Amino acid sequence: MSSQPQPQRPAFGGPAPFGGPPPGVSQQPPPFGGPPSGVSQQPPPFGGPPSGVSQQPPPFGGPTAAMASRPAPFGGPPAAVSQPQPPAVVPQRSPFGGPPPAASAQPPLIGGGSFTAAQAPPFSGPPGSMPQTAPSGGLRPPFGGPPAPSQQVQFGAPPPFGGAARPGVQPSPFGASQAPPPFMGPPGGNAPTFAPPAWQGQARPAASSEFIVKDTGNCNPRLMRCTMNQIPCTGDLLTTSGMPLALLVQPFALPHPSEEPIQLVDFGEMGPIRCSRCKAYINPFMRFIDQGKHFICNLCGFSNDTPREYFCNLGPDGRRRDADERPELCRGSVEFVATKEFLVRDPMPAVFFFLIDVSMNAVHTGATAAACSAISQALSDLPEGPRTMVGIATFDSAIHFYSLKRAQQQPLMLIVPDIQDVYTPLQTDLILPISECRENLDQLLESIPTMFESNRVADSAFGAAMKACFLAMKPTGGKLLVFQSVLPSVGIGSLSAREAEGRSNISSGDKEAHKLLQPVDKTLKTMALEFAEYQVCVDVFLSTQSYVDIASISVVPNTTGGRVYYYYPFSALSDPAKLYNDLRWNISRPQGFEAVMRVRCSQGLQVQDYFGNFCKRVPTDIDLPAIDSDKAIMVTFKHDDKLQENSECAFQCALLYTTVFGQRRIRVINLSLSCTNMLSNLFRYADLETQFTYVVKQAANGIPSVPLSQVRDQVTSTCINILQSYRKYCASVSSSGQLILPEALKLLPLYTLALTKSVGLRNDGRLDDRSYWASIVSSISVLLAIPLVFPRMIALHDLTSREEDDSLIPSPLTLNSENIHDDGVYLLENGEDGFIYVGNSVNPVTLEQIFGVSSLALVPNQLVLEPFDNELSRKVNEVVNEIRRQRCSYLRLRLCKKGDPSGDFFWSLLVEDKAPGGLSYVEFLVHVHRQIQSKMT
Repeated sequence: MSSQPQPQRPAFGGPAPFGGPPPGVSQQPPPFGGPPSGVSQQPPPFGGPPSGVSQQPPPFGGPTAAMASRPAPFGGPPAAVSQPQPPAVVPQRSPFGGPPPAASAQPPLIGGGSFTAAQAPPFSGPPGSMPQTAPSGGLRPPFGGPPAPSQQVQFGAPPPFGGAARPGVQPSPFGASQAPPPFMGPPGGNAPTFAPPAWQGQARPAASSEFIVKDTGNCNPRLMRCTMNQIPCTGDLLTTSGMPLALLVQPFALPHPSEEPIQLVDFGEMGPIRCSRCKAYINPFMRFIDQGKHFICNLCGFSNDTPREYFCNLGPDGRRRDADERPELCRGSVEFVATKEFLVRDPMPAVFFFLIDVSMNAVHTGATAAACSAISQALSDLPEGPRTMVGIATFDSAIHFYSLKRAQQQPLMLIVPDIQDVYTPLQTDLILPISECRENLDQLLESIPTMFESNRVADSAFGAAMKACFLAMKPTGGKLLVFQSVLPSVGIGSLSAREAEGRSNISSGDKEAHKLLQPVDKTLKTMALEFAEYQVCVDVFLSTQSYVDIASISVVPNTTGGRVYYYYPFSALSDPAKLYNDLRWNISRPQGFEAVMRVRCSQGLQVQDYFGNFCKRVPTDIDLPAIDSDKAIMVTFKHDDKLQENSECAFQCALLYTTVFGQRRIRVINLSLSCTNMLSNLFRYADLETQFTYVVKQAANGIPSVPLSQVRDQVTSTCINILQSYRKYCASVSSSGQLILPEALKLLPLYTLALTKSVGLRNDGRLDDRSYWASIVSSISVLLAIPLVFPRMIALHDLTSREEDDSLIPSPLTLNSENIHDDGVYLLENGEDGFIYVGNSVNPVTLEQIFGVSSLALVPNQLVLEPFDNELSRKVNEVVNEIRRQRCSYLRLRLCKKGDPSGDFFWSLLVEDKAPGGLSYVEFLVHVHRQIQSKMT
C-alpha cells in the first residue's frame, strides 16, 4: 500500500491539518452553512439541529421528538438474545440524581433528559459524598461542614513498639475510633449554588458532592480542576509541600441539569479574539486599558491592540460596558465557531464502523449474538441526519466485508483472505449513510449469528481486521467499534498466551513479571498511530472467557481516544444487557471528533506532560480522534520562573473539534487561581480528590514499568511525604506523639491504603484484570477515580426498614468486616461492578423477595436482578438503577458467597481490614506516623 504524503502540522495558532484533504479536492465550507451571527445558545455536540437555527437547545438537553421513543438509558438486554429481562429503569434520573421514585417518569438521561432545578435532589455520590455549603473564609473539608480555618486532625500517641504496625499487635491507644471516617453523616439538604469568583483562592466543592455552578468567570470545576486551589509562587515551595501541581480536564463533562449550557459565540470571518503573542483566547481575566483600545493577556502579559470591530468603551469600574453581554468576557467556559483558518478539509461525517468476531468461540459463547443484537438496538441512538454513516464487517481467520446498498435485495459479502497484507475489497459502498442502508443492516445483524453458527474456525485475525476496516475509513475517519472474544492468534498483530508465564513469575516473586503488562511488541502501537493520524478512534468490547492480552490490545484504544470494555467471564445470560447499554452510551453521549487540545498557563509555569487516551505528535498539542463526556486528560506543570504573590495564575484549555453534525468548534475553558508564598495555604486549599486521582494515574502509568511492590511503595511514599511536610512546617501542635493530618487531606491515608489493595496493585490479580484496570484509569475522571479504588458499600436487606429521607441511596458503610453480618445482603460497587454479598444465615423470605428463590444455592453467580412484586425488591432495583445513573455505567452484578472464592474476593475489597500482606487502616496510620517520625529526627 503506498502512503500519501501528509502535510506538516502547524502550530495550534493556525489550522490543524487532521489528515489533510484528499489530493485534488478543494477545500469547502461545512455543508451545514454558518451558524447564526452573534451569540446563540450552544448546540450540543450530540443532539440538536445544525447551526443555521437561531435558538438552539441546551447541550445534551431536552429530547427531540425523534428521541422521545428511545429506550431507557439502562434498559434490558437486547431482544435477540434470550434471557430474563432486567428491570426497566424508571423513573429516569440524571447522573447527578433526580426525584424520588414517586415522581413522574422523565425522558431518558442518555439521549438527552429534560430536568428542572426542583428535580435536583441531594446527590448520593461516592462514599462520603455530602452536599456542601457555600464557600466561606474557612477551610472546606472534602466531606461535611466547613471547619475553622486552622483546624487539623490529631490522634493519640502510637503504640510503644517501633516501626510499622505488626501483624497481631493491636495498635492501641491509637484506636480505630480516632481514625478519620470515610464519610461524615448521611447526605441531605439541597444542592448549593456556587459562583466561581466567590471561591477565588478557596477550595472548590468536592467532585463527589452535589453542587450547581453559576459561571461568572471561572470555569465549572466539573470541566477543569486543579490539585491545589492556590498556586505556589516557586518550584521550591511546591517541592517542599510534596504535593503535585496538575490539572484534570474533562472538556465534555456532563453539566448539572440546573446549570446553564455553555454558550456559542460567532465572530464571523474575523474569528475569535486572541493574544498575538501566545495565541491565548479572549477570556474574562484579560484586562482592557486605554479606554478599551488595548487589552493585556492574562497568560503572557502582552499588550494587544483591540480590533476596531471589537472596540467598546470602559465603564467607571474599568470593565468594558458590554462585558456582561459577551459570554467570552463574563464566562469561564465558552465555545467559538471555528473559522476557515482552522480547516484544512471539510469537517468529517459521523462514521460508525462495527467489526464483529465470528470465530468458533465467540459464536458458541453467545458473544456474537449479543454483539449483533446490541448493535441492532443501538442504531436508533446514532445521531440523526444525512452525515451519519455506518459500515460493518466480521472476522475469524479471514475478514468479511458487507455491501449494504439499498439497490441490493440482500447484503453482499466480500471476503478478504489475506491477513498479512490486508486491503479493502471496494473503494465505495462499504460505508453508507444509515438512511440508505438501515433495512439491509438490520437484516444482516439478524442473520450473522445463524450464518456462522456452524463455524469451526477458532483463529482470530483481530489486528488484520482492524487494519482492513481502517483502510475503508481512511478517507473520512470515524469510530471503529470492535467486538472481540478470543486472543488474536493469526495475521498482523497476532499474540500468544502469556498468562501462564505471568502466574509462575508473580508467584515466584520474579522481578521481571511487570514486563508481561507491557505490549508484546510495537506492531499494534504503530498501527494505532496511523489510525490516529487519519482520525479513526477504536473502542474494543472484549466478551471473553479466557486470557486475551489486554496489555497489548489496549494500546490501540488508548492511542486513538477510545477505551476497552471488558466482560470476563462473559455470560450469555447476564452480560448482553451491559454490552448493549455500554454500546448505547458510547454512541449517544456528548462527544466530538478530530480534536486537538492544548493547555496554556501563565508565565512562570510551563506544561510538563499530558496523560490520557490520545496521540501526541508535537510537544504542545495532543490529538484526539474522538473525545467524549467520560474522558479526562491530566496535565502536569512545573515552574520555570517565580510567580508574584497575590497575583493570579491562569490556565486555559482550548479544544478544537468537530461536532457529530459536522460543525467545527473551539471549546475554551478558563481557570484563574491566586498565587501564594505560604505553605499552609497550599494545604488549606488542597483538592483531595484531584490529588488522589493524580496518584492513581501515576500508579497506573508505572504498572508496566516497575515491579508492583515498587509502585505500592511509591504510592505510600507520596502520602508520607505530603503529611511529613505538613507536620514539619505547618502543624501547630509540637508533640511528636501525635499524628497530625491537614483537614483538606485527612482521607489521604485511607485512600492510599485502598489504592495499594486495589485490583491494579495487588499481587494475586490476573494479568488481564490488572491491564484493564490500568487502561481505564488512564482516562478516568475525578468523579469515578475515587470509587474505583475506594468502593461504596450499602446494606440491601434493611432498605424497607430505614427512615425515608431525601436520598434514594442509604449512607455507605465503612469498608470493614464489622459491618458485615451473616444474616445480611450487601452491595459493594466501584462504578464498574456491583458485588452482592449474601450471608449464610439470610432469612429465606429476604432471598425470595430480592432474588425470587428461597435458597442461596439457587442464586446464579452471574446475576440478572429482576423486579418482583414486593417493597424490598422495588427498593433494591431503585438503588441499583440510581447507582447506574450516577456512574453513567450499567453495573455488572456478581454474586458473592461466604466460603466461596467470590466471597473471598468481596472480603478483599474491605480495605479497612487487615489483609494477607496488607495492613489494616489503623495499622497503616501507625505505619505512616512512624515513617513521619523517622523523617523528622
